[in-house]
Amino acid sequence: MSDGVIDGDWEYRPLRLPPGVSRRTAATQLSIHAEFAGWELSNVRLYADGTRKVWLRRKRRAGVLPGVIT
Repeated sequence: MSDGVIDGDWEYRPLRLPPGVSRRTAATQLSIHAEFAGWELSNVRLYADGTRKVWLRRKRRAGVLPGVIT
């Protein structure tokens, strides 16, 4: 996974989901990121080979929050 990006009040992180990951499993994984680390879905790209590139975002806050769960 590559590094995140900070843009103004938002922090962005890319997440790559391999072709074998079902839609339900992907949704569950993204829900866990939202619940425990404060991330929300910003963008999803589905490629012909079944790979998904997901961008997560969250508001920047004072203090340290956990990163993306891998």
